[in-house]
Amino acid sequence: MDRDSYHNCCSLVQIPRQSYDQFWSSHFVEYIDMEISYSTFFKKYLLPNHPCMFSRRFTEDWRCRKQWVTEEGKPNFQTLLQEFDETPVPVANCNAKEYNANPKHTMPFKEFIHYWKEYIQNGNSSPKGCLYLKDWHMARDFPEHNVYTTPVFFSSDWLNEYWNTIEVDDYRFVYMGPKGSWTPFHADVFRSYSWSANICGRKKWLLYPPGQEEFLKDTHGNLAYDVTAADLRDKGLFPQSDKACQPLEIIQEAGEIIFVPSGWHHQVYNLEDTISINHNWLNGCNIDIMWQFLQNELSAVQREIEEWRTTMDSWHQHCQTIMKSCSGIDYGEFASFLKIIAENRIAFLSACSSANTDCPRHLSETLAALGSYHAAFDLQRVVHILECLICSDDFKRLDHSTLNLQPEILLQKIRETIHSTRGQHLP
Repeated sequence: MDRDSYHNCCSLVQIPRQSYDQFWSSHFVEYIDMEISYSTFFKKYLLPNHPCMFSRRFTEDWRCRKQWVTEEGKPNFQTLLQEFDETPVPVANCNAKEYNANPKHTMPFKEFIHYWKEYIQNGNSSPKGCLYLKDWHMARDFPEHNVYTTPVFFSSDWLNEYWNTIEVDDYRFVYMGPKGSWTPFHADVFRSYSWSANICGRKKWLLYPPGQEEFLKDTHGNLAYDVTAADLRDKGLFPQSDKACQPLEIIQEAGEIIFVPSGWHHQVYNLEDTISINHNWLNGCNIDIMWQFLQNELSAVQREIEEWRTTMDSWHQHCQTIMKSCSGIDYGEFASFLKIIAENRIAFLSACSSANTDCPRHLSETLAALGSYHAAFDLQRVVHILECLICSDDFKRLDHSTLNLQPEILLQKIRETIHSTRGQHLP
């Protein structure tokens, strides 16, 4: 991040997001073929929460683009089998519906490849249905492979930084699916950003700007499973569907990377046999959207079990527990998440003034590439969300003895760090 970008947004409380009206009328997303600076991407796409597509030149040096793909541009089954063979992988059945998703089970990688070959030989058909290997944590399972490099534009990634630190999970995935496999209508976890790179094959994306999903809910408030289905036009089932704008329809070619902003609901089809790499990620530009999402999730749980408020012991804690089981995080863990992100940047900025650092090497390299202005911006955003969290009645009701965070102390530590580095690294 450059100095001007920092000074333009360091005092922001609310991130100014422009109207999405341009996408309703133009049905166009910008295509990036030439090198652009991180600051340009930050100002044009991250802050306003607008989608874009990067050309294949941004992935041409990835090892997986060369080794996982045949000269004809098809998946290289032989190489893939040599690399992964018996590895257990998650596989979804695109022909089955479980709640609002496709049910998944685990199978050996070589069994999936055997299925995929037969599916192709049978004219893209199988009695087993249309199976789709998805949400596979390949990078976590095979860290030594290094088959791709996260582009710098997507490297300010608080979500995976946090999960790497606590060594529990990650949100970096590989998808492999035959022609016709697809993902139902959804928005990404915690309303995060996502980026998706086609290693081979082609995808069709249907994207809706934030807010349009409200028109695509049925009479029970459930989100549509398939926005192309005929029943969406049934006013008795989806009374507001005619108010929704037409989706952005984007064809993603081999090698291209799509940036999907926060809260943009989407449905995705594989038009050919396709392999893709996908990351979900968060940072200071959309942490406020995650915080709003968590508040909405908790409110929904509270409404659902409101009748037991006066009779259930620890009702508020039960709401947090249910929320975590549904969305994957509660207020306590969100506070821990903010603490780790802040402490990493405090360590990095302190290291800029000394020879010692408590910051892990791989993380300090990422933070150094983004620069001290970016670390300071991140801390400013943590301050804003922590202040909101402290003011939340639901957070106040938590048993703070169980938290590994004293928010007021952390806030003071952040402010001292920003103050001490101002003039040294943040003129």
